[in-house]
Amino acid sequence: MARYPAIAATSDAILGLLQTAAIGSEFAGLYLEHYQAKNLEKPMNQGISLVLYRVNVSANRNLPPRRGVDGKRYRPPLPLDLHYLVIAWADDTIKQQRLLGWAIRTIEDSPVLPAGVLNQHGPEPDVFRPSETVELVWENLTQQDTTNIWDAAKAKEQPSAAYVARYVEIESEIPLVEGALVQTRELDYAGAGSPA
Repeated sequence: MARYPAIAATSDAILGLLQTAAIGSEFAGLYLEHYQAKNLEKPMNQGISLVLYRVNVSANRNLPPRRGVDGKRYRPPLPLDLHYLVIAWADDTIKQQRLLGWAIRTIEDSPVLPAGVLNQHGPEPDVFRPSETVELVWENLTQQDTTNIWDAAKAKEQPSAAYVARYVEIESEIPLVEGALVQTRELDYAGAGSPA
């Protein structure tokens, strides 16, 4: 279970994956950047942008409490799904399409990001525990969803690929309050009258 910077660390890991894969390819020195909706109005000339456009609580939210190394139990983690758009930018149409195809293939070749990759590209080296992973899954957006995203950005729609980083668990630092163990049980009948 990761700490709260897990969202940012996952975003950094996706761009880091692409940056590493670009070395030695036709896209060596590729420009990569995290984008918000406002950046889409005046995008880069050439490169790839990553937009986190939605965060959902995962369907399987019933997780057990976490037990710390000191034995304390903490509130259950919050499992999140992070929804991204990978957008290729280039002045030349064919170059843009080649860049998008390369990015999609690169992500599909590494669909599971291990903790080493997740912790490598962010400013903090220990956001994810060594056994944690994040799965990147293709997301099919409806035409309406795509239109809504680009309309909100007030930008012209560009070729893009949608992915979900599934099951990013953010752990709580709040301990659970536990009562003392039961020593004895006393049973009594409420409202029972005395024997006649």
